[in-house]
Amino acid sequence: MRLYSERDELRRTVVISIFASVAVVLGIVESLIPFAVAVPGAKLGLGNIMVLTCLYVFTVKDALSLILLKTLLTSFILGSFSTFLFSILGALGSFLIMYLMLRLGRNSFSLLGVSVMGGIAHNLGQLSAAAIVLNTTKIYYYLPFLLVSGIITGLFVGLVSGKLIASMQRIQWFRMPLPQRKGGGR
Repeated sequence: MRLYSERDELRRTVVISIFASVAVVLGIVESLIPFAVAVPGAKLGLGNIMVLTCLYVFTVKDALSLILLKTLLTSFILGSFSTFLFSILGALGSFLIMYLMLRLGRNSFSLLGVSVMGGIAHNLGQLSAAAIVLNTTKIYYYLPFLLVSGIITGLFVGLVSGKLIASMQRIQWFRMPLPQRKGGGR
């Protein structure tokens, strides 16, 4: 039994593609911003606005597709294999935590809380990638700085995502039948 019409499937595919494009453009714009902080590798995570919005509004499969597209394209445009490794481990760690929070306690966690935990998990994933690449655990001395960075960027991403979700809900096109969450998540 099909849950969605071909038109709905096409619309979801187009929206996810647009989200991925916006996430990549935000990543490129972010790379041009001189974000001078004491913690190497710390970024605002502007592309994660689209990821959190997608995870909140669409299905888990859609959000995972978006993460893979965003990470592959951004790494291809801006980086190298090590950039991809850092990005994918951070993105998957963030995705897993945010998904679990929405799945297990959608009504228990605020969007800001989910975003902050996603920011922290992203930084832990990247730190783990650095430990693998550098073959040392000494890199974890950055952990306290990255926790603070994850909280700050998570708050920013959560606030902007909340505004985007509220704006999307006012647009008729997004009020048409889209995959709906049942019982606290998918």
